[in-house]
Amino acid sequence: MFIDMHMHEMRYSKDSFLKLEQITEIARRRGLDAICITDHDSMGLREFAGEYSAKTGFPIFVGIEFFSLQGDIVAFGIEDYPPERVPAQEFATYVQSQGGMCFAAHPFRNNNRGLEENLRLVKGLDGVEVLNGSTMFEANKRAAEYAAQLNLACIGSSDCHVPEKVGLFATYFPCEVKSEKELIRCVKERKCRPAYYDRGSYQIWDMESVLHTPPVTHDEWAAECAG
Repeated sequence: MFIDMHMHEMRYSKDSFLKLEQITEIARRRGLDAICITDHDSMGLREFAGEYSAKTGFPIFVGIEFFSLQGDIVAFGIEDYPPERVPAQEFATYVQSQGGMCFAAHPFRNNNRGLEENLRLVKGLDGVEVLNGSTMFEANKRAAEYAAQLNLACIGSSDCHVPEKVGLFATYFPCEVKSEKELIRCVKERKCRPAYYDRGSYQIWDMESVLHTPPVTHDEWAAECAG
């Protein structure tokens, strides 16, 4: 299965231009098997997403992108979250205490929202986002190197806020993921690999090959929309 692990929907992420219905339509067209909505410091879409998933038969998992004091962490499997910013370690510990799963989002992006060197210090992270659709390749490559050194799961995701970026990067799971519990288990067991969308299909990233720009052109996007 190919799953986009980090996406933003406009109802609770005010910087997004995407509605869930549009995200799902594009995701299906591109060949994704499931999506994850991880809004900024909110899980407000959980009920609506659950109903829409049941209606459409398309798996939708709702997590959160939490802005800790040291940087963004994406988490799944928690019922609620701290009402204010807390240290990354405190948040990671909280997620694990709830039986959840978390990974560092875009740790080396140059916007002061990544964990950066704190990756080596924070205990309880299950993975690292090594492909992020809004991050330069050099920063993604550095994240991949840290993930390998720390023996953490390697996550790929679009971090989409606009239609063109939906599903540009994703995570490959060699088994079926039908529930949030299965998603959490597979990441914890590192049964996943980062992937990228290229000319109509997904390819597994070898953690080395250069991906300088999003692997879809404007013409390809226009053709998808027309088709």
